[in-house]
Amino acid sequence: MFFFRIMIMSFRSLWVHPLRSVLATLGVIIGVAAVVAAMAILEGMSARFATGFESMGSNKLYIMPAVQRRGHRTVGVFDSLKLADADAILKECNAIRTAIPQVMNAGLVKYFSKNTNASILGSTEQYCKVNSHEVAEGEFINRSDVQTGASVAVLGANVKRELFGGRPALGERIKITGAMGARGFTVIGVMEAKGNVAFTDVDKQIIVPVTTAMDKLYGLKAVSAIVAEAVSPDDAKIDEAKAQIKKLLRARHKIRAGKPDDFQVQAQKEFVKQFAMFQNIFGVVLWSIAGISLVVGGIGIMNIMLVAVTERTREIGVRMAMGAQRIDVMQQFLIEASVVSFLGGALGVLMGWGMAGMIENLTRLFETITTAWAVAMALGMATFTGIISGLYPAWKASRLDPVEALRYE
Repeated sequence: MFFFRIMIMSFRSLWVHPLRSVLATLGVIIGVAAVVAAMAILEGMSARFATGFESMGSNKLYIMPAVQRRGHRTVGVFDSLKLADADAILKECNAIRTAIPQVMNAGLVKYFSKNTNASILGSTEQYCKVNSHEVAEGEFINRSDVQTGASVAVLGANVKRELFGGRPALGERIKITGAMGARGFTVIGVMEAKGNVAFTDVDKQIIVPVTTAMDKLYGLKAVSAIVAEAVSPDDAKIDEAKAQIKKLLRARHKIRAGKPDDFQVQAQKEFVKQFAMFQNIFGVVLWSIAGISLVVGGIGIMNIMLVAVTERTREIGVRMAMGAQRIDVMQQFLIEASVVSFLGGALGVLMGWGMAGMIENLTRLFETITTAWAVAMALGMATFTGIISGLYPAWKASRLDPVEALRYE
């Protein structure tokens, strides 16, 4: 009951100067709002990428050209991976179930007066099986298309909508502009809508035979990557598959002992770990920024509480003359400081939640997720900041001499 009365007195004293109280907590409001909004964005990104990685399967291996360095400078990438490497991996590595070569680039796509920019993916007939991505209309490219370098294309859902709207696209001719100029392609299929998968918007891509992309669109002699599937997602099998691929490619590329690889092999699980590490680093940075803002806010709260001690010196003297103990005075000012900071934190949470929702509506890239632990952590930090900031003013108020306080004008 006594504690409740102190709370009522604290709220009354804060209500006397509401604008001053809000301004004093501005640093807390901004810090909490920033961290809540940023954590909501980060959680939304994490959930989106986690879903994408799960949909791709956990037994994926990505073979990519290694980066070329001259001294400590990056000067490009090796043109090291060939179409034949994918066939050799599939035939000679018994820990590998599937291996498909891919060429990734971008191009301008036209259909009469309409045009759009899209990602161009050169792949094989195994794409749907490896990526769990099915055709919604028509059919996918087949082995004959890859062998003959056919000029056929399968559209992503968004590309189809931008070029054709609600009209059927099957059988229509589109033009794709690559490094070799504009080429005509016949649309044979449209993929189902899937959104972002890991770092790629698969609805905004066009899939063509890998041989067509290399020879007719971009004039390439090497592929961008080889995506392989291990026979099992077990870590031991993944490691065995990586070892077999490295041994095979070093032999095929005639790399002598002691020389670095001109390729790199990474398991999908490693990408997940790297993203988790990035998420943790980003989280630490965000909380550090919030901590700096809370320190600034704490200084403001300390300032307002010192002013309050000066303004209410006579009130403190009256209370102590009527029997209030020093600990009672100290409790009151500590509660006031923590209430100011907590209310600032609550305003910051509401502001951060609103900012996250606004960013989600503007970008339409992913759903922001405001978690309970982030809100609780932000409010806890704000309240702790208030308590720390109020310690000195509360101690100063409790040390006032009752007689001198009663004489204060």
